[in-house]
Amino acid sequence: MASQGKVYINGRLIGFHKDPRQLTRDLIQQRRKGKIEYQVNIAFHEDTQEVYINTDAGRVQRPVLVVENGKLKLKEEQLKQLNEGKINWDNLVKDGVIEYLDAEEEENALIATEEEEITNKHTHMEIDPVGILSVVSSLIPHLEHNMAGKALHGAKMFKQALGISGINYNLRTDTEGHLLHYPQKAIVKTKTSDLMNFEKRPQVQNFVVAIMPYYGFNTLDAVMLNKGAIDRGLARSAYFRTYETAETRYPGGQIDKFEIPKEETVGFLGEEFYKKLGEDGLVELDEYVSEKDVIAGKTSPPRFLEEVSEFGVVQEKRRESSITVRKGKPGFVDKVFICEDSEGNKLVKIKIRSLMIPEVGDKFSSKHGQKGVVGGIVPEEDMPFNEQGIKPDLILNPHSIPSRMTIGHLLEMLGGKAGSLKGQEMDGTPFSAITQKEMGKMLEETGFRADGKEDFFDGLSGKKLEGQIFTGVVAYRRLFHMVAHKMQSRSRGPVQILTRQPTEGKEKEGGLRFGEMEGETLVGHGAAMLLHEKLIENSDKLVELVCEKCGLIAINDQIRNRRYCPVCNSSAVYPVEMSYGFKLLLDELKTLGIMPKLLIKDKV
Repeated sequence: MASQGKVYINGRLIGFHKDPRQLTRDLIQQRRKGKIEYQVNIAFHEDTQEVYINTDAGRVQRPVLVVENGKLKLKEEQLKQLNEGKINWDNLVKDGVIEYLDAEEEENALIATEEEEITNKHTHMEIDPVGILSVVSSLIPHLEHNMAGKALHGAKMFKQALGISGINYNLRTDTEGHLLHYPQKAIVKTKTSDLMNFEKRPQVQNFVVAIMPYYGFNTLDAVMLNKGAIDRGLARSAYFRTYETAETRYPGGQIDKFEIPKEETVGFLGEEFYKKLGEDGLVELDEYVSEKDVIAGKTSPPRFLEEVSEFGVVQEKRRESSITVRKGKPGFVDKVFICEDSEGNKLVKIKIRSLMIPEVGDKFSSKHGQKGVVGGIVPEEDMPFNEQGIKPDLILNPHSIPSRMTIGHLLEMLGGKAGSLKGQEMDGTPFSAITQKEMGKMLEETGFRADGKEDFFDGLSGKKLEGQIFTGVVAYRRLFHMVAHKMQSRSRGPVQILTRQPTEGKEKEGGLRFGEMEGETLVGHGAAMLLHEKLIENSDKLVELVCEKCGLIAINDQIRNRRYCPVCNSSAVYPVEMSYGFKLLLDELKTLGIMPKLLIKDKV
């Protein structure tokens, strides 16, 4: 029994077989003949002599062409019939010409990319080498020239790029939305982008890019933008934010009301906050609203019944519960929707539109994972220019290329340049793209250098730059990480009730956390006063009285004007500076029945 191989179905042992390798072969043959369902996968594990048969849901499969005895099973005749429409994909699957492999069965397969490289060891061949890649990563042109890690980076940022999400964006009420004002087709594209109709949802703009340093402003990954290009609408976008509120019904028949709150309302903000509201308590269309402005005036019934006044009349004081614009997100009122919710209450949705012009700190990326934030926006007259007077839209630092090994980015620059000069789209499909030689030839035909380099002049001094600058056209994306939405600072502000430490988060006007690791850096520097300032003064400083005798926190009775220890009644108590978080810890220890003692001595 020991030499026999185990057979598993969906991970459950169902029996043993004396020749597991032959069993695997037989089962695969049966599948190719259509006697076993084509979605079943059979994998043989050489090291453990085990057969794994998978039929469960959720396996990712991909189609490949079958190779038997070193020959492709797909014949010329079948290709001809396929082109004529006599047979289709399903026929090829039924005939065992194409089969679907999952991750486990693929471990045993040796898959060729081209027919010329098939040997007797090969088991399958790719329908097209681009099939190795996912849908998103196959949208990256010249991908096979990039390092895998950067390709993944680039693929991840497709989901963060601004573009046109759908042509009904005007009617949508998503909480957040973005719209790129002038999206373009990419000059260098892949076959997958055609199959996906990717150009119907464009999310790029073709930037003229020069790879060079610029007075240290684009150090490391920072990029420089041309102010003239931004003024002409480069990478400009709209940001939409939808606010929602309803007239809620409360038990007892009371209800919220949309109105301009009156002065006697509890929590009245002040007249200037309600200036933008119409008679119905809702903001007017196309009104500019800045942060803390009220966009929907609303009052709620009081939480508790008011006491009867001396005249025996109950004066109901309503509460202020208006909706205000969020911090750092001012803009114009784009749409006001009024409808009903599922319970029949009046529901209002207000959509605010903000114009987002690229600024220092905004994030840009090419499809090759070359991401960077804007380090400076250069006046157009100060930009470097070539012999034709062309100024780049973006300047990329040369140091971001060698260590990342994103040669695909350089090839896209070359292809974009050739394509824009020739007025045609360039094929950058991974494994079957236009070659560097062909692109070089196209550039030479239009009077440029084949290697993409050009002479440049400094925009500030007018002097010719030493050496040539590599320049071309790349599809760049503006990502939704915008500095305007992330910028946050505070000197003083709200604190948490429990710990008395600053609140967390931008919306709550929170502080920036000076954490454990940051504190360690100050300890390493020996900067004791700065450590004290950051962790005590700027956080939750507290002065408490401590008993000299028993080391407990003393009582300061301000009514009787007496300071004493609650345990020994001693009046030898002294003020000690501490963090409120520490005082809270002492209180929590006391609740556990532990008596924490502080040993105090004079300051030296």
